[in-house]
Amino acid sequence: MPGRKVSRALRILVADDNRDAAVSLAAVLRDEGHTVLEVYRGDAVPGMTARFKPDVLILDIGMPGLTGFEIAHTLQLTLGRACPLLIAVTAWTQPAARELGRLSGFSHYLTKPYSTDELLSILASLSIPGGAG
Repeated sequence: MPGRKVSRALRILVADDNRDAAVSLAAVLRDEGHTVLEVYRGDAVPGMTARFKPDVLILDIGMPGLTGFEIAHTLQLTLGRACPLLIAVTAWTQPAARELGRLSGFSHYLTKPYSTDELLSILASLSIPGGAG
């Protein structure tokens, strides 16, 4: 799969209750040189975010425990400017869901099936100070 190698590795947390989707995406991101961790429940994300300190969170919206919207909103409130970049990768395609994603703090909202190249382009364009690399 042709990717756009990034100038520096990012720390990326992938959260999706579909284990196969999370593992597959994590493998692609590792091939691109990133440090990646996966979680499979929404309620595991805040604690893992505190420990792993990712540059980017890639979140499914419909997960058990907490939804991606709830996670994004909570992290925005608790971390403020220190919040990682939030990218939604979801099957929720409705305009209201997109708007809620924007209001919750997502910088990007990709709907499944999404283009891996589009996601890699977003990551390649990042210039986040600090973090891995």
